Amino acid sequence: MSAKPRLSAVELRAATGLAGLYALRMLGMFLILPVFAVYAGHLPGGESHVLVGLAFGAYGLTQALLQLPFGMWSDRVGRKKVIYIGLALFALGSILCAVADHIVWMIVGRAVQGAGAISAAITALLADLTREEHRTKAMAMIGGSIATTFAVSLVAAPKLAEWIGLPGIFALTAALAIAAIVGVWRVIPSPALSRHHSDAEADASRLPQVLRDPQLLRLNYGVFALHAAQMAMFTVMPLLLTHVGGIALPHHWWIYLPVVLVGFVLMVPAVIVGEKRNKLKQVFVLAIALMLIAQLGMALWLPDLTAIVAWLALYFVAFNVLEATQPSLISKVAPVAARGTAMGVYNTCQSASMFAGSAMAGWLFQQGGAMPVFLLCAGLMAVWLIVSLGMQPPLPVRTQMFHIGENWPGEPAALSVKLGQIDGVKEAVVLIDERVALLKVLQSGWDEAAAQQLIAETH
Repeated sequence: MSAKPRLSAVELRAATGLAGLYALRMLGMFLILPVFAVYAGHLPGGESHVLVGLAFGAYGLTQALLQLPFGMWSDRVGRKKVIYIGLALFALGSILCAVADHIVWMIVGRAVQGAGAISAAITALLADLTREEHRTKAMAMIGGSIATTFAVSLVAAPKLAEWIGLPGIFALTAALAIAAIVGVWRVIPSPALSRHHSDAEADASRLPQVLRDPQLLRLNYGVFALHAAQMAMFTVMPLLLTHVGGIALPHHWWIYLPVVLVGFVLMVPAVIVGEKRNKLKQVFVLAIALMLIAQLGMALWLPDLTAIVAWLALYFVAFNVLEATQPSLISKVAPVAARGTAMGVYNTCQSASMFAGSAMAGWLFQQGGAMPVFLLCAGLMAVWLIVSLGMQPPLPVRTQMFHIGENWPGEPAALSVKLGQIDGVKEAVVLIDERVALLKVLQSGWDEAAAQQLIAETH
């Protein structure tokens, strides 16, 4: 069998450019994550932890409300137009945050930032610009850029905030958003043809199927719990590092750097064991249990800096494993024709959790300090652990895509049946409007040659 072709120059430019754009989109949240609670507390009105929590989470609320509609809108008016509008809103919100002289204006600015909900439009544009056989690889580049941005931001933000302050970080974010608009115009290719891609985009007609699936519901709750706890923790952790740990805010990176590195190093073998040895459920459940222990430890025993570092290290090991395995589980569990819709609902739950977690944490911290915040997080993890125990172990499968000839006169249902009968194919569907065959296949041992021969006969 001949080697598969590599990414073309246009595909590589599109993938790297859109990965950078997606990372910038997340930079607006990640850079302020470890510093916002301290700096926002100095604004007029910032003495209210409730308002600080609302400001922290307002970004996620508007993201959750607009993410799917913006993606569907891009099908009608064009990808780049929606991305330009989203980046402009993101820049405007950043400017409002930079000049905010009261916590209420910070809430408004954060909400406007989040309203530039372009993540779905970015993935749709990437699907327009990549061939089916390279789409998963291109999407992985976006995922890698997000993970890198998160790690770099935790380490860089405290020092950056010392140099230019929180207003300076928001001003920098606005400038980068404006530069990104130019980058989309000058660097990102314009697709010759835009069409809906079920593997990458949400489809309103498939929402009932996705929302009724008990396996997907477990994963949607999981991403909600994980990121609600993340936002809740970062609503109070900068204050704890300062007041309990005795570490000045500009030096918080001394703590974040080693715990993030430990989390990453230990995450890699765990994910390899889960994927290569078909033990994804066991690794997943163990990581949830570790997260529960970390949250209980933060709630019940934080006497000094040593304890904070120990619990944070355990937290980041669990967080990195869960963050890496959940998208893989979604891909394995979701119906092959509804993968884009399943990921859209998943991402919406993640955005909604950012608002819920920080808002609840702000209120709880004002009422009773850090302990009730971490007890809330532990409760979310306990429920997640219980529901995850009933999860069916996922099959060791992946999605394979093939292009269907533009002038093919055959019957999609008949081809779907034939593809589904090939050894190692667990699910197959031909979406003729998208000119694509989507197959869910075993990671090894499936008859790819037979599928290629069937597809070739359609051209």
